[in-house]
Amino acid sequence: MAEQPSINSKQGQIIAVSGAKGGIGKTLLSVNLAVALNKKNMDVCIVDGDLQFGDVSLAMDIQPSFTIKDIVEEIGRGQEISVSGYLSSHISGVKVLSSPEKPEYADLITNELLVNILDQLRSQYDYVVIDTCLGFQDETAEIMEIADQILIVTTLEMTSLKNTKLMLETMEQLGMREKAKLAVNRYNMESLLKAEEAAEMLGNKNAYYIPNNFKLASQSINIGVPLTVEHSKSDIAKAVFKMAGDLSSPDEKKKTEIKQGSGNKSSIFTKLIPTGN
Repeated sequence: MAEQPSINSKQGQIIAVSGAKGGIGKTLLSVNLAVALNKKNMDVCIVDGDLQFGDVSLAMDIQPSFTIKDIVEEIGRGQEISVSGYLSSHISGVKVLSSPEKPEYADLITNELLVNILDQLRSQYDYVVIDTCLGFQDETAEIMEIADQILIVTTLEMTSLKNTKLMLETMEQLGMREKAKLAVNRYNMESLLKAEEAAEMLGNKNAYYIPNNFKLASQSINIGVPLTVEHSKSDIAKAVFKMAGDLSSPDEKKKTEIKQGSGNKSSIFTKLIPTGN
């Protein structure tokens, strides 16, 4: 199945979409962000980085022939491959790299292999959107380190805000806070805090605000059709299009430092551990 790698000249951006709590709409925003970027005439790939329980394929109604596990197995056999040969095509034009079909396969995918796959995709696409697993697991930290931009999704629920604050503080310690942008999902839901107050509390005055339309969002996930495809004039889709426009603006690209990949593949969490002399 393996294809010979083609020579590519692109140096695209990786946008990591992360969250500190489940049920906050992280996958919904990842999928719709990818479609919104694609509609701006960008070559876009979305990667399901939740290697155990990813839902990107479900949210896009895709039954993949291959997953990231197949890439890893081919590399394990010493094959030189092109990652693009293992992607699924969505009706929107977005390419999809799906997570393994079984949770236990996640152990096959090391951080080093995942980073190498993302680096190859960066050379083939204008934008690589990766829907990470929840929280601050080791592989999420590695993805964040190589990402050009990090979108942290939260809601106005107190548990979500508390965990998001802890995540942002950890990112500050790791020197990645400047790459982070906040997306407040369901910002107009009933809450003790106003969305702007929550964003300011989290240190992000210029957050993205995604409106609350639970019925439409739930329907979109259940039938596997992104809102930016089926309901492009809905309030949620308009907010995502606006966010995509900002994330892909020329000024934002200028602020992003081109990364060539590091030779040091040790866990980023070692940065938090003091070493003796």
